[in-house]
Amino acid sequence: MNFKDFTSFNKMITPTIIKVVFWVGIGFSILSGLIQIIAGANSPWGGGIQVIIGLITLVVGPLITRVYCELMIVIFKMQETLQSIDGKIINKSEE
Repeated sequence: MNFKDFTSFNKMITPTIIKVVFWVGIGFSILSGLIQIIAGANSPWGGGIQVIIGLITLVVGPLITRVYCELMIVIFKMQETLQSIDGKIINKSEE
């Protein structure tokens, strides 16, 4: 990627950033779920609900993160496809 592509927004960098966001989100979901489970297990008044919420967070958190990141990637794939179609239309009109 050269400077002209960077400044003219011809090449998107956000799909790469989305991959980083995905792994950070997965890590945060797992860490959050484990903290909830440990906090619930160490609760003196019984933290059964907190343990269950922690287990749900361990399963649903990464799933929600994945769906969110996939939706963002789809938007950028649509943009790339539209640019490709636009390029083909311009080439056909020049002939």
